[in-house]
Amino acid sequence: MEGGKTPVRRKPATKKTPEAAKPEAPKPEAEAPARRRAIDGIRKVEVIANPLSGSVGPNACEEATAILEAWDLEVNVQRCEAGKLSEIIANALANKPDLIIVIAGDGTARAVAEAAGPDGPLVAPLPGGTMNMLPFAIYGQTTWPEALEGILADGVEKRISGGTVDKHSFYVAAILGSPALWARAREAARHGKFWLAFQRARRAAEQAFSGRLRFSLDGAARQKSEALTFMCPLVSKALDNDANGLEAAALDPTGALDVFRLAVAAAAGQWRADPSVNVTLVRQAYAWAGGPIPAILDGESVRVGRTALVRFKPNAFRALVPRGEGADA
Repeated sequence: MEGGKTPVRRKPATKKTPEAAKPEAPKPEAEAPARRRAIDGIRKVEVIANPLSGSVGPNACEEATAILEAWDLEVNVQRCEAGKLSEIIANALANKPDLIIVIAGDGTARAVAEAAGPDGPLVAPLPGGTMNMLPFAIYGQTTWPEALEGILADGVEKRISGGTVDKHSFYVAAILGSPALWARAREAARHGKFWLAFQRARRAAEQAFSGRLRFSLDGAARQKSEALTFMCPLVSKALDNDANGLEAAALDPTGALDVFRLAVAAAAGQWRADPSVNVTLVRQAYAWAGGPIPAILDGESVRVGRTALVRFKPNAFRALVPRGEGADA
């Protein structure tokens, strides 16, 4: 070799291969939002819903379930079926819930409250019917989802008083006599059943003065009137909420038009300024007539015989109400 130099051998250049992409570490699963804690004492809840009732809505069961899933509660939802209300209520009570939520009409709300009684679970009769007499008296003019959210977040117990007409309970108002017949005609008209409304109105007019009610209030002297109305302390404007009796009003109109006018006013508790009305506080009343006495209890018609015993119930059931609505201390 020239100059005695040894040639340097170069290693062939090697191509760099790209590193295999490393698999990404799995992302942690998103945590489910924490369930809200309901008020103290409420853990087990039964829901009784009737999607076919008044203002409930066809998806009420699903909507109620979705609302309640956000709360740390054990929930069982029952859908009302024709002819099975007593069985459904019995099943709900057998599960020993802390709270029964009712999303249905006035009759169902009254039946659940009556079955629960003063020693049973709390009851929340939410607005779901047509008249919503008891729900509106407790929760005001609202929808059932709004009322439900409100009582779960900040509800308190309230003991509700009421009354009975024979074996039937009421918690807002009872109407005995011919104005109850006019009220039925009015309800038929509200549902668009005008022929039925006409038939009921005609029947009411025929029976309006066919036989007056005889009655005695708290054992006093016997009196006569066209009708009797009893208003509970829950809604009475003349009584304190803890009043120890019912507001009784003897309705004595002079003609069929007066009867109809008073029937409408009676449903709203607005008869007190009427000159044909005499109002007093009673704990018990006895009424009788020559035939079956027409009766409306909390917006629902009931069957009453020729006699009726009305009694005040100072402690009828326990309701879950919004804080500040006259709740128990």
